[in-house]
Amino acid sequence: MLSFAMEHPGRSVNYSKTTITELMIPSYANFGGKIHGGILLSLIDKVAYACASKHAGNYCVTVSVDGVEFLQPVEVGDLVSLHASVNYAGNTSMVVGIKVIAENVKLGTVKHTNTSYVTMVAKDDNNNPTSVPPLILENKEEVRRFVESLKRRELKLSFNAKMDEAKSGLDLDHALEILRDQRCIVKLH
Repeated sequence: MLSFAMEHPGRSVNYSKTTITELMIPSYANFGGKIHGGILLSLIDKVAYACASKHAGNYCVTVSVDGVEFLQPVEVGDLVSLHASVNYAGNTSMVVGIKVIAENVKLGTVKHTNTSYVTMVAKDDNNNPTSVPPLILENKEEVRRFVESLKRRELKLSFNAKMDEAKSGLDLDHALEILRDQRCIVKLH
């Protein structure tokens, strides 16, 4: 058995797995009659908090919401279940993976509507970042998700560095050249 010596014995992925189920009511609908994306984002944030705070044993705050994919619309009357688990634990941060499932109980249909990854940071009583327990990985799926979280973080850091580099080296003439074949109208005053 592979293990890592740490000050805390760790917590398993199953320890903090969290599911929230909510009925989608008419007041949640947008002008197109589908459930508003903001409602789903709010529920995603809520389940991420519940999952992360259970793993950390502390209050947690949202740092970023990454990879929100709206795969299919959610309808009024659907029962929406948000399944959350800690995929990665760092020193003070965690990545919570969330799968959203919508069930039409009348038709008996179930569909995967959203996937999201939320980074949360644990806070102590003085609102300072605080250590979280290591994550105990008990199967290949949990190992895969942990490694994917590391890769996603690595790609995000690389992307942010490249964007910072691009912003710092962009002058107006170069920007106008880039925009020449784009669908925009530049009206500088």
